[in-house]
Amino acid sequence: MTPLRQRLIDDLCLRNYSPRTVDTYVGCLVRFSRHFGRSPDALGAEEIRAYQLELLRRGVSWSLYNQTVCAMRFFYRVTLGRPELVEMIPFGKKPKTLPVVLGPEEVLRFLDAAPRGRDRVLLQTAYACGLRIGELIRLKVADIDSARMVIAVRQGKGRKDRLVPLSPRLLEVLRIYWEHDRPKGWLFPGEDPERPLHSSSVQRICQNLVARLGLSKRVTPHTLRHSFATHLLEQKVDIRVIQVLLGHKKLETTALYAQVATDLLREVISPLENLHNT
Repeated sequence: MTPLRQRLIDDLCLRNYSPRTVDTYVGCLVRFSRHFGRSPDALGAEEIRAYQLELLRRGVSWSLYNQTVCAMRFFYRVTLGRPELVEMIPFGKKPKTLPVVLGPEEVLRFLDAAPRGRDRVLLQTAYACGLRIGELIRLKVADIDSARMVIAVRQGKGRKDRLVPLSPRLLEVLRIYWEHDRPKGWLFPGEDPERPLHSSSVQRICQNLVARLGLSKRVTPHTLRHSFATHLLEQKVDIRVIQVLLGHKKLETTALYAQVATDLLREVISPLENLHNT
């Protein structure tokens, strides 16, 4: 490892960035460096601009594009101490799209199609608690608090802990799962019991189910989180409570689900319906 890469990692760790963010930033800068065949500290404004245009030419996702921007802005501002370059690294405007949501019947069909045992319990937990994939796979047996009927989500997005409700049905499912599999540390261990299940494994489980069921919707593990939030909103749960359960920093992020809560939309009466009264 080069001294420059180690310095970048140290700068990120000093600011308590998550291990996943550290890996992402380092990866982005490695690709930036390899594109030009030079160390990133030898690259300036022209190379940054050219690389951003290259990413657009390749058609990379806006998430990857903006992750790269974040990595470069941190590297030049903090690690190299060249803040004058930061203003020359613009973010891309990410298109706003509506989340894919499954109806309750579709969720039931999706969960029932999962293989019995760990895979089905994994997806049931994701939906019942509205968890991000990283939060789901990092759950530990000790995080299940049946006395208080809550699950502790440790170090979610933004390195924040939070509590989510533990439904009686999920508790029953988890108890059966524990009796059969006896997980000790991680609730959903991978092939190596000392390590949690990898996120790619969860994504693969969903992909296989989508193919098996022939679903037209693009269902990912995050779809279950979107469905959780939307269904709570349709049940008239206060949106501020949903915000807390999801671990959202801003209420406007949670408010997006109001656009896909069809039960709420059906309550809206179009002005066309009232034209016969005029």
